[in-house]
Amino acid sequence: MSVTRNRVKETIDKIGIGDWVRNIQVFGEKIMIDAESPTPAMHDKKNLEDTIVNGLSKEFPEAKVEVRVFVKPQPKKPEISPENPKILGKEVPGIQNVIAVASGKGGVGKSTVASNLAISLKNMGFSVGLLDADIHGPSVPLMFDVENAKPQSVQVEGRSMMQPVESYGIKLLSIGFFTEPDQAVVWRGAMASKALQQLIHDSNWGKLDFLIIDLPPGTGDIQLSLVQQIPVTGAVIVSTPQSVALSDARKGLSMFKLDAINVPVLGIVENMSYFTPEELPENKYYIFGQNGAKNLAEKHNVPFLGEVPLIQSIREAGDVGRPAALQGNTTASVAYHEIAKNMVASLAERNTNLPPTEIVRITTMAGCSK
Repeated sequence: MSVTRNRVKETIDKIGIGDWVRNIQVFGEKIMIDAESPTPAMHDKKNLEDTIVNGLSKEFPEAKVEVRVFVKPQPKKPEISPENPKILGKEVPGIQNVIAVASGKGGVGKSTVASNLAISLKNMGFSVGLLDADIHGPSVPLMFDVENAKPQSVQVEGRSMMQPVESYGIKLLSIGFFTEPDQAVVWRGAMASKALQQLIHDSNWGKLDFLIIDLPPGTGDIQLSLVQQIPVTGAVIVSTPQSVALSDARKGLSMFKLDAINVPVLGIVENMSYFTPEELPENKYYIFGQNGAKNLAEKHNVPFLGEVPLIQSIREAGDVGRPAALQGNTTASVAYHEIAKNMVASLAERNTNLPPTEIVRITTMAGCSK
C-alpha cells in the first residue's frame, strides 16, 4: 500500500503527537515532517523526533522518514525604560493589599513596628497576615510567642501548600519556623529570594485585607525580589530621628520611588522618638534628636504616619511574645493605633488616585544597592 499524506496523518494521530506536528509532506517513499517541540530542552526535542521516526518507520517500513524539530519562538520580554518601566506579574489570590515595611538600616525597630501594625489593623477589624521576610534575622516567631510552631502542609485544589501559623488572630510565616533558634541562615541572594517566593506563593494565606511584609534592612536582593514577585500596594518606611538612620531611610525611600519599581510610599514612621520616664509622664527627652523622620517626610512629600516613643514596655512585650498593641489604653497601643489609622487613610487615598501596582522586571538597578 502506497504512502499517502492522509495515512501519515492518521498514524501520527494514533501515536498521540498530532498536537506537535505542524507540516506533513510525502514525496513517493519519502516522508518529511516539521514538528514543534513543547520546550526548548534538547532532550524534549530529541524525544519528539524519535517518537515520530519510530512510529512512522513501524507503519511504513519502506519509507524514509525525515523530521525537523523546531521550538516556538518565545515572545521577547519588554525591557525597562521610561516608557515601559514595569510589567504585570503574578498576584496572590485573596490578598487585597500588600504592605512592605522597610528600613534603610537595622536596629530602628522595623520588625516591632511591623508586628504592632499588624495587631493594630486586626484590632480595627481587618483580616491580616504577617510575612517575616528578614531571612537572615527572623524575629516574628519570638514576637508572637510561636518559636516552636511549625507550619503544616495542606492540600488546596490538589496542590500541597504551607498553612500559616496563627497567633493573636494574625496569620504568620517566617523562615524562623524552618530553622533552629540558634541556627544561622547563611544563604546567597538567589537562595533567599527563592525562599521568599515559596513563602509568598506556596502558602495558603486565604482571604486577607492586608499582608504585611517585614523586610530585612537595606536595599538588596530581598527587596528587589519582593517587587518582582508580588504587586506591592505600598511601602511604610521606619526610621529613628537620628541623622545616621535618616540617611539610610532616604535610600529606602528612593528605592521605592525608582521608575523601575514605582511602589507608592504610604508614609514614614518615626520610632524611638523620645523617652518619657514612668515617674515623669509629662517629660520628653529627645535622645536621638527631634522630628527627624517628620522633616524627612515633609521634604519628600510623603505622609508622616506618627511617632512611637521609647518605652520599656514595648521592648518587654516583644521579648515575651505579646506585642504592645495588644495592651489596653496605653501610650504604646495608642501610638500604634494612630499609625495604623493614618496608614489606612494614606492607602485609601493611594487606591483612589493611583492604578494598581504591578510586578516589575528589573534589568539593572544601578544606584539602588546600599
